[in-house]
Amino acid sequence: MGQDAFMESFSNTVGGFQCKIYLLLLAGACSGLKVTVPSHTVHGIRGQALYLPVHYGFHTPASDIQIIWLFERLHTMPKYLLGSVNKSVVPDLEYQHKFTMMPPNASLLINPLQFTDEGNYIVKVNIQGNGTLSASQKIQVTVDDPVTKPLVQTQPSSGAVEYVGNLTLTCLVEGGTRLVYQWLKNERPVHTSSTTSFSLQNSTLHIAPVTKEDIGNYSCLVKNPVSEMESDIIMPTIYYGPYGLRVNSDKGLKVGEVFTVDIGEAILFYCSADSYPPNTYSWIRRTDNTTYVIKHGPHLEVASEKVTQKTTDYMCCAYNNVTGRRDEAHFTVIITSIGCKFHVLRQRINVERRDSECSREEVGLRGKIICS
Repeated sequence: MGQDAFMESFSNTVGGFQCKIYLLLLAGACSGLKVTVPSHTVHGIRGQALYLPVHYGFHTPASDIQIIWLFERLHTMPKYLLGSVNKSVVPDLEYQHKFTMMPPNASLLINPLQFTDEGNYIVKVNIQGNGTLSASQKIQVTVDDPVTKPLVQTQPSSGAVEYVGNLTLTCLVEGGTRLVYQWLKNERPVHTSSTTSFSLQNSTLHIAPVTKEDIGNYSCLVKNPVSEMESDIIMPTIYYGPYGLRVNSDKGLKVGEVFTVDIGEAILFYCSADSYPPNTYSWIRRTDNTTYVIKHGPHLEVASEKVTQKTTDYMCCAYNNVTGRRDEAHFTVIITSIGCKFHVLRQRINVERRDSECSREEVGLRGKIICS
């Protein structure tokens, strides 16, 4: 019982001592003494050592230099950690192996740092000489675990069709505290738009519906006060097209949608359009108001000596079997004699179907050949 009474009395004495120190910190005069710290907020990593540098200077002779460190959490009274007079250190026995100071240097070493060490650290320096000079500073310490490398998951993993499907990118992180998420596309931040939105913590990016413009290299950047890590780049699959269908050739003269070829010359046509997955192509020839498929694939070879008509209309059809979209390109081939000069005039003819049927505009070609 006597020991319990002694401990209670000691606890009350220490508590009163801490309260007096706190009051001194609040009331200390700074005249002639300056205490500085590089930063009033320091971010530490759990399990590692943290050094709190403190510098002070004074302009009067000193017989004694006293340094005191206190620790406080939100809504609590400061706790005494350790103190010194000149070079003699007096630690709180509870923390004697955790906090280190080498006076007259007022800096403090915390090792190892734990989550419970997060809070405000108050340092006070007293200079005894011709009177007593006092000054103090406060440093806020935060404690975090470093961020581990994020992983991005895509739903649906098979991809999405333009204007039809949606994409959801989720950033997964196994380790780290106080995480802040940021999405990057082609190394630039992604912002909210009419089709782009984020979850509450930005850990999820939602695109609805997807378009061709959403194609790009995406990554998730995760930060906290002590570290940052970026995921591997992913490129979500977006099915689109066909766009920009066009027909070109390796020979002949092209004017608009008309190719002029010399008799006896073979010409290779190739059809192309922007699409994912790649289109399937078919070539159609129109003769006497009748159309029929003559070949499949992106290339068509026409041997002029085997063409019975001097002017023949063709069409290339591109079809994307995932998006279900198709496009057509119409063109005309004119066979001429070698050595002839030619001039091609294009004239539009509007053909309207009766009985409320859809109207259709067809391009007619009238060629005039002038032989030298």
